[in-house]
Amino acid sequence: MLPAMNAQQALADLTEISSQIQAAVVFDEKGKVAGSTLADPGRAGGLARAAAELLAAADQVKPGETALTQLEVATAEGSVFVVRDGKNRIAATTGSNPTVGLVFYDLKSTLRNVKPAPTKRPPTAGRKKTATAAKKQTAARKPPARKKPDAS
Repeated sequence: MLPAMNAQQALADLTEISSQIQAAVVFDEKGKVAGSTLADPGRAGGLARAAAELLAAADQVKPGETALTQLEVATAEGSVFVVRDGKNRIAATTGSNPTVGLVFYDLKSTLRNVKPAPTKRPPTAGRKKTATAAKKQTAARKPPARKKPDAS
């Protein structure tokens, strides 16, 4: 198994191995773009939004209860592929008559190689302190003890 990588590197690898992919974008379930082969961020966001809309529309009409994991929309000029894996999604465009199984395989492999975004830890102020840490912090705030004068 290959190590996980960032979305931009995974897409670079995808376009290197798949000559059928014209453009691709990795995004999350909220539509936030993690990486794209498109130079224009507006176009990348547009492709992610369109892919999310395709998934939503297909979810409305799909048979059965299982989650939709992939779809292809084909026209005479080319195809749009969308693959969903958990919270991550990848969308790609191709020319006409792509090798569908191979494109899906490449997109799924790319998505599996994308490292999940790091989870943000809450700020220190919001976390509970351990008893030891609280004692140390309290001890650090106390002023030093005064010496009693000698009675002699």
